[in-house]
Amino acid sequence: MESGAEYRAARESSAVFDRSGRGKIAVAGNDRRTYLHAMLTNDVASLQAGGGCYAAYLTPQGRMITDMRLLELGDLVLLDLDPSMTATVLQKLDQFVFSEDVKLGDLTEAFGELSVVGPAAARVVAEAIGADSQPGVTESDLQGWEEFHNVRTTFRGQMVLVAASHETGAAGFDLYVERPHREALAGALVAAGATLAGGATAEVLRVESGRPAFGIDMDAETLPLEAGIEGRAISFTKGCYPGQEVVIRVLHRGHGRVARKIAGVMVPGDTVPATGDLLRAGEREAGRITSAVWSPMTGGPIALALVHRDFLAPGTELTILHGDHALSSTVVTLPFEPR
Repeated sequence: MESGAEYRAARESSAVFDRSGRGKIAVAGNDRRTYLHAMLTNDVASLQAGGGCYAAYLTPQGRMITDMRLLELGDLVLLDLDPSMTATVLQKLDQFVFSEDVKLGDLTEAFGELSVVGPAAARVVAEAIGADSQPGVTESDLQGWEEFHNVRTTFRGQMVLVAASHETGAAGFDLYVERPHREALAGALVAAGATLAGGATAEVLRVESGRPAFGIDMDAETLPLEAGIEGRAISFTKGCYPGQEVVIRVLHRGHGRVARKIAGVMVPGDTVPATGDLLRAGEREAGRITSAVWSPMTGGPIALALVHRDFLAPGTELTILHGDHALSSTVVTLPFEPR
């Protein structure tokens, strides 16, 4: 299906994306929450069964190792993260397990992951899973879920984990099921009215929502405050974790000011910038493009960019060096709004 129809489905009805390539790590054992609490930026210790959070894993220097979503299932915590970082995170977490009751496992190849987004997502998920699911999951139940809320239920007798998610930038649900049953679940979602959509459409939704992606907009050299994820990923009332000293120093001594930060950029015309294109303000280098798409919502090209703090004010005009061309652009507040 052409991407325009996929996008309309995601915004007006429902679309399903296959995110099975995401990394999935199981952290089990009685000490799983307190252990992760000491390693990650958010408050994991207080999570209850059926809850979750978004967090970052930092180096002692406060740089990103990766970001991740955590779901507390009652007997284990599921980490959902960039697949390129799965082996690294497993190795790092394992090397700091001493006397704690913690067990780690890689579930990436065992489980598929489908994301259903859009205004009709709750109805589609409830209809696809079916009235005979145990426990039953109804449309009205799903509509009341906050982000990260999750329940284990069944699909045609097979276990499926349903979790409220905003990962693609649109409200919806992630469904985790053993890989042999992924296609059947996807078929049931389509039969219930969802449209199969691809990664290009998911990328448009993500950029429109202003959510940076690890490995694209943020990497091993990025501070969480540069990525603008501190409001979602960092608890400022919890105890120590690797990199906390740097985060607190930037917040208190530097008043939260960082040398650069992810910002939104609107580009008039029809040309979509490329990742890595430089931004200039007069003779000064002002940053670089990290993600860029054509946005149906704004009716033109938009981008996420890592911008020097001197040029972060909304309305700042910058020039994008795109090959042999110079494109005009304007810094805007995230998330993007309809033009």
